[in-house]
Amino acid sequence: KAYKHTFFQSERLLTGLNCLQPGQAQHIHIHAEQDKFYLVLEGEGRFSVDGEEKTCGPGQLILAPAGIDHGVTNDGDAVLTFMTVIAPFPN
Repeated sequence: KAYKHTFFQSERLLTGLNCLQPGQAQHIHIHAEQDKFYLVLEGEGRFSVDGEEKTCGPGQLILAPAGIDHGVTNDGDAVLTFMTVIAPFPN
């Protein structure tokens, strides 16, 4: 089962931790008015932003500006852990 925990939420910002087991995904989606970034903490995942895919690992930052489709798939053998920040807070 995927794990998600919100650390902080206000009307301007949401930040949380996400863990995906091998084979799990956060499917392609769009935040029309929110910018988002992922910071990979552990493992590797295939991140898709605006139709481009890139495998990213610890320390890499992935940006998904407002209105751009994005998602992530853990197609590796280990848990993928990443921090997510979205601003402003999605209503």
